[in-house]
Amino acid sequence: MKYVLALDQGTTSSRAIVFDENGRPHGSAQREFRQIFPQPGWVEHDPEEIWRSQLACARAALRRTGLDASRLAAAGITNQRETTLVWDRTSGQPVHNAIVWQDRRTAQLCERLRREGHETAVRDKTGLMLDPYFSATKLAWIIDSIPGVRIHAERGELAFGTVDTWLAWRLSGGRLHVTDPSNASRTLLWNIHTRDWDEDLLSLFNIPRSMLPEVRPSSCVFGHTDPRLLGAAVPIAGIAGDQQSALYGQACHSAGMAKNTYGTGCFLLLNTGAEVITSHSGLITTAAAQVGRKSKPQYALEGSVFIGGAVVQWLRDGLGLLRKSSDVERLAAQVENTGGVYLVPAFTGLGAPYWDPHARGTIVGITRGTSGPHLARAALEAIAYQSADVLDAMQRDANIRLKELRVDGGAAANNTLMQFQCDLLGVPVVRPRVIETTALGAAYLAGLATGVWSGSREIARLWQAERRFEPRMRRHEAEERLGGWRRAVERSRAWAE
Repeated sequence: MKYVLALDQGTTSSRAIVFDENGRPHGSAQREFRQIFPQPGWVEHDPEEIWRSQLACARAALRRTGLDASRLAAAGITNQRETTLVWDRTSGQPVHNAIVWQDRRTAQLCERLRREGHETAVRDKTGLMLDPYFSATKLAWIIDSIPGVRIHAERGELAFGTVDTWLAWRLSGGRLHVTDPSNASRTLLWNIHTRDWDEDLLSLFNIPRSMLPEVRPSSCVFGHTDPRLLGAAVPIAGIAGDQQSALYGQACHSAGMAKNTYGTGCFLLLNTGAEVITSHSGLITTAAAQVGRKSKPQYALEGSVFIGGAVVQWLRDGLGLLRKSSDVERLAAQVENTGGVYLVPAFTGLGAPYWDPHARGTIVGITRGTSGPHLARAALEAIAYQSADVLDAMQRDANIRLKELRVDGGAAANNTLMQFQCDLLGVPVVRPRVIETTALGAAYLAGLATGVWSGSREIARLWQAERRFEPRMRRHEAEERLGGWRRAVERSRAWAE
């Protein structure tokens, strides 16, 4: 039996899972880490805490599986995307906390660049919006706001990376400074057509090219882990951003197939094959995972919801309504509906299809009879409403009608949420047997490069459905509820007016 270790570094926790050659999970481990909020709208992580938590999870997963690292065919990395780190090439010491993808501190810089007329050129080259969500303005902020960083950066002494790059650096003992197309395409610095770092974009954001990692295919042998870390030198053979990794793990390998991941945020991706589709509905175009150097480039349309499962964490930590996040389904089940309450979780602005950094969290429809269970149900429904907005935009852009939506991520285990999502969309929602498809995708990519699996067809045959949700709600009722949601969104967006 062959085994692959997947390192899944997420926004609120790190985890590691060992998969066998049949795509079945064995030992796993997970560890949460601190969320740092220096100011309203700012979100940071401690890079060393990311690294320590991920390494601890890798060791624990191997221990629980009863495997020695020498039995591993490969290791794959999947990661929260856009989160931005800078460190010293010699010491490996970070120059600042990681600035998380949710962070909005560069909203004014993005607005200035839009006023100066740069948005069209940036979008044409990258497929992305000029938004604080992406890495370039975060990187520019670190370079220009932290004393001494600009000087050291221009001397070639500093390295930039998203979380995958940081982990590969640390796992390899500082030998690897690499990333893959799925992560590079989230930086606002990588041209999705030339598939290279773009000099015009580097000049626009004033980023020294020497800071950037080498971009290699998502499935290839990048290098090996330092044997002192896990007990053996394991090939690092797969890297992909979490959402593209989930798209691959869900076996959405053909154009027209789509998945939605319900994590801290929600991320709906539609495989568009080798075609670059430009969105006119507030979505972004991104690189999908690249399997080998000789295969055709793959792309996807994506809609990113900033606050998905994080709204449940807010109910738990902010309001104290839950003891643990998994209690939300039980609490929401105490009422048949929200009682007319809509919760718009725009805690850090709104992502697709609105892209409004100034929107703020809003609850409308509260009466004297509104209770904790009503809020819990409204929070769950908000996750589904936001995803429905994205899918509506996606179908317009691609001129298709989805036949089904494959789902994954922690919140996809919530049957109440999945049924409501299915009812809103009016198409079947299909949950796989292995719900942690983000980690599974990284394992598949790593195993492909090391001969564990022969190709995408073999991987597609391993995918199995655990449950298929069918629509129950009448379409006119779904449309009425969506109308109420969109009126609530407008209240949220009126905050800055």
